[in-house]
Amino acid sequence: MPSNENDSLIRQIDAILPQTQCGQCGYSGCLPYATAIAQGVADINQCPPGDEEGIRELAALLDVSYKPLNRKYGIAKPKAVALIDEAYCIGCTFCIQACPVDAIIGAAKLMHTVLTEECTGCERCVAPCPVDCIQMVPIALIERNEDPALRQLAADKARARYQNRLRRLASDQQQKNQLKNKPSVKVAQLASVDENLKKTMILAALERAKTLSTVNLNSNRGKPEV
Repeated sequence: MPSNENDSLIRQIDAILPQTQCGQCGYSGCLPYATAIAQGVADINQCPPGDEEGIRELAALLDVSYKPLNRKYGIAKPKAVALIDEAYCIGCTFCIQACPVDAIIGAAKLMHTVLTEECTGCERCVAPCPVDCIQMVPIALIERNEDPALRQLAADKARARYQNRLRRLASDQQQKNQLKNKPSVKVAQLASVDENLKKTMILAALERAKTLSTVNLNSNRGKPEV
C-alpha cells in the first residue's frame, strides 16, 4: 500500500478511536494503535473505551467482520474522570507526568488539580500516586457525549492536547540534550580562564620580585662599606 494511502487509512482509523490515550490496547496512545491496525499487526477489538460501537465502525471502515471486545484488554466502563483528594495530595507530580493530555495542573510540593473538562478518563494517573489520593468518578452521560458531532469534537480536542504534549516532551528532551553538552564547554572556558589567571599571577609575581630586587640593590648602594 502506498505511503500516502496508508497515512490516510491511519488518520481514518484514528478518527474513530475515542482518544482517551489510555494505553489499554497495548499501545502508548490512539495513534500508535491506529497505525498498528493499518499495518495489520493489531486487531480492531482491543479498545475498551471504544467498545462495541467503535469496533463496528472500524469493521465497516476496513471491510472486515465484527468481533466482540477482547476482554484481555479490559472491559467497557461508564465514562469517568479523575478526582484528586486535595487534602492528601503531597505534590509529587507523578500524576502530572502520567497524564497523556496534560489535564492535571500543579507544581512540585503544591496541590494538584484535575481539569475535569479535559480529562479523558484514561486512569493513567491513578497507579503512580504514592498516597492513593486519586479516584475515578463515573459521570452520567452528558449532552456532548450523546450528540455524535459534539462527541467527535471532544475526541478531536483530546487528540490535539495529546499531540501538543508529545511536542512539548520532545522539546523538553531536546533542551536537556543541549544542556548536557554545555558543561564541557563551560569547563573548557574555565580551564582557559584559570590558565590565563595563573600566567597573570606568575607575571605579577615576577614583576614584584624584579621591583623588590631593584629596590634592594639601590638601597645597598647607598650604605657605607664596613
